[in-house]
Amino acid sequence: MMDRAQLADFLRRRREALQPEDVGLRRGPRRRTSGLRREEVAALSDMSADYYSRLEQARGPQPSEQMLAAIARGLRLTLDERDHLFRLAGHTAPTRTLRSEHVSPGLMRVLDRLADTPAQVMTEFGETLAQTPAARALFGDETRFEGYMRSVGYRWFLDASARDVYPVEDHPMHSRAFTADIRSAYAKFGAASRAGAMVDALLAQSPEFAQLWEAHEVRSTHPREKRLQHPEVGVMDMQCQFLVDPEQGQTLLVLTATPGTESYDRLQLLSVIGTQQLSAGR
Repeated sequence: MMDRAQLADFLRRRREALQPEDVGLRRGPRRRTSGLRREEVAALSDMSADYYSRLEQARGPQPSEQMLAAIARGLRLTLDERDHLFRLAGHTAPTRTLRSEHVSPGLMRVLDRLADTPAQVMTEFGETLAQTPAARALFGDETRFEGYMRSVGYRWFLDASARDVYPVEDHPMHSRAFTADIRSAYAKFGAASRAGAMVDALLAQSPEFAQLWEAHEVRSTHPREKRLQHPEVGVMDMQCQFLVDPEQGQTLLVLTATPGTESYDRLQLLSVIGTQQLSAGR
């Protein structure tokens, strides 16, 4: 059963305990609120300020598990705090596994410091859990997908729009790289896993994937240097850095460009576009 009063109290206290600097926001000279504002938590959780406010005022509907997971990330909750949040909302706490989809507060703090850089936290299945505004400006909102479509490798072969961010002449290279990513997950988790089910689905629907899978190419996955494109800023030569969280089985992908180059200037413009989109959404 949902405990509205305790849920509201917990949300309010966790919000007030977070400072703007904790989530990569500027404090500003006129801030009087203790901790974050409600609308800031709502934006961090990808929901409307009205919806979040009603929860904190003990008058909202029972939030879904997806909404609670988003709030847990927005409030930078630990696993224990996340489980407590679920129970207060009348849900069973998610089963804890070695490969959890909950992003640790530490990794979220790193992501918060990269707001002007394309960066995102991803699972071993290529599912995006959190993105910076610049990453959303470049790739779009990759957290909105469901089912197998959450995996970027799956989308690559079955959704033509997933390829728009890469120049067409680079597509064959990325097709091989995504196949290698999927093969790595398949080898690690087995044919009976979610990776195995995704392979079966791709073999049935994508002749290109089936051909690459049959070749059984084993290689290092994506190149550390790649070209990405955006309709408003053009093509950028970018370097990929990875920070791995072995306990959660997650990777923080960070994209940078060499200072002084045209790609660097275009990346700065992309960051401005990302900030504008975020402000418009809020």
